[in-house]
Amino acid sequence: MSCCTPENTSEQDSQHDEHLQQVRDAYAQVAQADNNGDACGVGSSCCGVSDDSSINTLISTRLGYSQDELDKVPSGADMGLGCGNPKAIAALQAGETVIDLGAGGGFDCFLAAHEVTDSGRVIGIDMTPDMLSKARNNAVKGNFRNVEFRLGEIENLPVANDTADVIISNCVINLSPNKARVFKEAFRVLKPGGRLAISDVVATVELPEAMRTDAGLIAGCMGNASLIEDLEKMIKAAGFDNVRIEPKDESKEFIRDWAPDHNVTDYVVSASIEGIKPGGECCASSCCG
Repeated sequence: MSCCTPENTSEQDSQHDEHLQQVRDAYAQVAQADNNGDACGVGSSCCGVSDDSSINTLISTRLGYSQDELDKVPSGADMGLGCGNPKAIAALQAGETVIDLGAGGGFDCFLAAHEVTDSGRVIGIDMTPDMLSKARNNAVKGNFRNVEFRLGEIENLPVANDTADVIISNCVINLSPNKARVFKEAFRVLKPGGRLAISDVVATVELPEAMRTDAGLIAGCMGNASLIEDLEKMIKAAGFDNVRIEPKDESKEFIRDWAPDHNVTDYVVSASIEGIKPGGECCASSCCG
């Protein structure tokens, strides 16, 4: 063993892999349940999958989506997942390239595709084959030619350096056992001046051990939440400037429903997360502060 290699590296890798597999299995169940018209297969979860599309519509409008946005996506793309509306803070422009971390059924990808128009493109990344298949089918159903979906982990993005103008994500980065790595990968694939536009769950106080190790709460976007100050440090350490994390207190109303047997709103809240990769024309002209 190298003197520079921590003795517990193998154990950490094993825990990392186990964590990812638990999340992958949980969201495979979500995709399969939605395909079958069943209730969500995850117990304590942010999923709102139902055989009643009106329920998913209600969930998504609570998250900040408009009815007009919901009408623009193929049926089945809105699975009631997420904790906010990242497009609302992304300020997408025609011709931009967007990457969605944890694309699921493609819901946010399709909304982004309308914004960037046919001159832009959207790349959705998901590590769950069932979700990927569902997203690709939805793209065909909606005739989205400027959207593609790639199988991969957000800790190791299957995307070249300096590809994207914007990275969006909706209640997915919090599922990762290595969020610092995710932000480093996001920084790598963004062009200079590229920006983060993320909705995710953050911790307002330290989570109890029982919550942090609860598989259901982890898969439900709550058990792995990072403290706001820790998350800000991770993003800045990855290289981002103008980092802003804005908690949404109103999100407690729907987060409470995710795990009614736990007092989760005492510990977590949804937040919008933004940052800019230095070096673009905007920051060169000082408009980024």
